[in-house]
Amino acid sequence: MRIIGIDPGLRTTGFGIVDKQGSSITYVASGTIATAHIDKGDLPARLKVLFEGVKEIVTRYEPDVASVEIVFVNVNPQSTLLLGQARGACIAALVTSDLIVSEYTALQMKQAVVGYGRAEKAQVQDMVKRLLALPALPGKDAADALGLAITHAHASDSFGRLAAAANTQRRTSAMFKAGRSY
Repeated sequence: MRIIGIDPGLRTTGFGIVDKQGSSITYVASGTIATAHIDKGDLPARLKVLFEGVKEIVTRYEPDVASVEIVFVNVNPQSTLLLGQARGACIAALVTSDLIVSEYTALQMKQAVVGYGRAEKAQVQDMVKRLLALPALPGKDAADALGLAITHAHASDSFGRLAAAANTQRRTSAMFKAGRSY
């Protein structure tokens, strides 16, 4: 299974791709998509770069599934809204490529990769380097994206066991009853 991890950001979005075969996880590629060259006020152009960048990476590396970081509210609500739009552009690119997208918080990723949910970025970089036997530290955004891919590689086994043990069929009757969706 090939997994792409996405660490969304409006200025810099990290991506990381790993292959999982059995319990073995191997590095495929990583990097960033930057929008710093585009005027800060031109949000649509920046979102277009993110969307097209993710689509290009998906086309090049053909992942089977995707994992994306869940964004929480920051101190600045405007920054949170902008980050959410960047995240939306990335997710839209993944789902239009017919990928199933799983979402993880930064805390979950750090717990899975470092073993401590409040780990610093440098600790994540170091553990990603060790886990994937990389020759050098990956960049911060790429390390987070690789961490998300590693997190999904570990979690996917659990998800598979849960699906096999429970009825996970989506309900179609009364899907919008009382404003709820199932």
